[in-house]
Amino acid sequence: MSSRTPEPSTFSHQKIETNNFLMIVLILLVVAVGGLVEIVPLFFQKSTTEPITGLAPPTALQVLGRDVYVREGCYNCHSQMIRPFRAETLRYGHYSVAGEFVYDHPFQWGSKRTGPDLHRVGGRYSDEWHRIHLNNPRDVVPESNMPAYPWLDKTQVTPSEAADHMRALRRVGVPFTDEQIAAAPGEVKGKTELDALVAYLQSLGLALK
Repeated sequence: MSSRTPEPSTFSHQKIETNNFLMIVLILLVVAVGGLVEIVPLFFQKSTTEPITGLAPPTALQVLGRDVYVREGCYNCHSQMIRPFRAETLRYGHYSVAGEFVYDHPFQWGSKRTGPDLHRVGGRYSDEWHRIHLNNPRDVVPESNMPAYPWLDKTQVTPSEAADHMRALRRVGVPFTDEQIAAAPGEVKGKTELDALVAYLQSLGLALK
């Protein structure tokens, strides 16, 4: 009678745990399948794919303002996601819902809080307050460590970019009409990047109270 130990099968624990490459492949496979099971259903839920009541596409000036926001890296210090925790909703207001961001490409969710959350900053301060704050934050918030952006008030937007960006956004689902796109250059002519950024900030979080 032979006392030889049988060879482990292809997918036995011993075989997997002693083969680094196989272990990595199987871990990646499990993570990929688990991620798809959690994410794919969201593409078919109305609460994540349809705008909430009252949400309108951004104006041409707001589109350019968002471009300035992203270009200047505002998202590195400010989130636009209020989480459903009491400490956050007491300070910032109603927690963020996906339907508020269906026209945002890409959305600015995150948990970075070097500066306060900006999701519901729209209407909280006047346009003039924002202009002073962006030119020199210490003038309105003495303890702020935010850098100043004085060049925004000296740089005019490029009118043709508004129409180009709106056409690109329409391709990914933002319902801009031909008339809105055609009128965009005229709407932003003579405006500065500061005007655009303030218009964008004042639009944040107004659809859901």
